Amino acid sequence: MTIRLTSAAFSDGQPIPTKYTCDGENISPPLSWEGVPDAATTLALIAEDPDAPFQTWVHWVLYDLPTTTTKLPEGLPTQESVLAGAKQGKNDFKKIGYGGPCPPGGKAHRYQFKLYALGKPLKTKAIARKNELEAAMKGHVLAIGILTGTYKRN
Repeated sequence: MTIRLTSAAFSDGQPIPTKYTCDGENISPPLSWEGVPDAATTLALIAEDPDAPFQTWVHWVLYDLPTTTTKLPEGLPTQESVLAGAKQGKNDFKKIGYGGPCPPGGKAHRYQFKLYALGKPLKTKAIARKNELEAAMKGHVLAIGILTGTYKRN
């Protein structure tokens, strides 16, 4: 099953506006979705750059998001607890919350926002990193939605 994940700030496959990058305000973009299965008990979001040198770079980890939530406003605070009990983990900038695209100069990078509908509440420690979240989600993913944006620095 597929979740339809969208943003009012950019379309799938299109450039992410500078406002949401390290060259702008570095705030999280607005996201919205539909098609979460009724059997889902919680949602999780991972945003990452698969084109980063050496390994995929994690920009955002968000989990324990209630299934009644259908959107995220832009500019979520960079703190652990947000939106009705949802939690943000650590990104690869070693900070809690969202860290915007900030690729080295040259070619454009892809940034994938992945929303997961899970069939079981997560048992993660506070301020989870991507690998801890993925381990907790293993075998419990009911549906995924992916939104991809691009960004290139001059």
